[in-house]
Amino acid sequence: MGPDPAVAAVRLAVRGVLAEVPPGTVVLAACSGGADSLALAGALAFEAARSGHVGGGVTVDHGLQEGSPERAATVVAVMAGLGLDPAGSVAVDVTGPGGPEAAARRARYEALDQAALGLKATVLLGHTLNDQAETVLLGLARGSGPRSLAGMPAVFAHGEVTYHRPFLGLDRAATRRACLAMDLQPWDDPHNDDPAYTRVRVRHQVLPALEKALGPGVAQALARTARQLRDDTEALDGWAAKYLADLELPEVSARADGSSRSADVTGLAALPRAVRARVLRLLALEAGCSAGALAAVHLEALDRLVTDWRGQQHVDLPGGVRAFRECGSLFFS
Repeated sequence: MGPDPAVAAVRLAVRGVLAEVPPGTVVLAACSGGADSLALAGALAFEAARSGHVGGGVTVDHGLQEGSPERAATVVAVMAGLGLDPAGSVAVDVTGPGGPEAAARRARYEALDQAALGLKATVLLGHTLNDQAETVLLGLARGSGPRSLAGMPAVFAHGEVTYHRPFLGLDRAATRRACLAMDLQPWDDPHNDDPAYTRVRVRHQVLPALEKALGPGVAQALARTARQLRDDTEALDGWAAKYLADLELPEVSARADGSSRSADVTGLAALPRAVRARVLRLLALEAGCSAGALAAVHLEALDRLVTDWRGQQHVDLPGGVRAFRECGSLFFS
């Protein structure tokens, strides 16, 4: 008799990721103690022992709740009991701009990076199909464009560390069932029910309302849309990057006055708008703009310099960058 179907599903998902990671690599499960990450830790402990990888775990103590150090110690003990070695915790200070959610996310990734770099490890995250659906809805509400609607990637690099999300095809119900079948007791973070957080309101109010109005399967449809948009976005990004890479002097040049490289306006205007916007974004980032601060309104203003130029002098961009049109070229300084 085989394992419970939910256990088989989480193990299969982790097995697929480990097949992409060289044997002998340390693979860390980022585990908060919740059902998703606990199922991830259990699946990694089982699969790493059979695939030639070193399975470990790390939990991040955000220090936002009373007793959080004790909670982190409990999670470490559970991971060690599963056979994950190394297993440890990292305490962080959640401060900085962007509100508590953004600050916690930033501190969490810094901690995970720190843990992984010392071990030359790959990190697994427990985000599920439901998390993906929530991310798509949040991006839609912000009007952030296809990049945000494409949701979370299954694999990505954060600095020098590679992260994988094995569970994007599984829902939360599956990870909770897997925990019960593996005799693991998840910890339910009270912050996950606090309506002060935008994502919590999407989870407990918006998605249920959509399911009620439109019928079941909304989360699955949103996650499926994210996969399709990610394919499209990556193709368009690749086209834009190739366009810049293929440009040769004098179309792209460095100016003596310190301006970064420029692009020929005629060539830019001939591109499809979706590709041109990406080229303009890459040029702005190269000139020193922050990716987080560069918004659609900035790209629209840049686009007008290319396609609707009426003598406007320049466009001011985040990070003290200025774009201007001169002699048929677009310059960034």
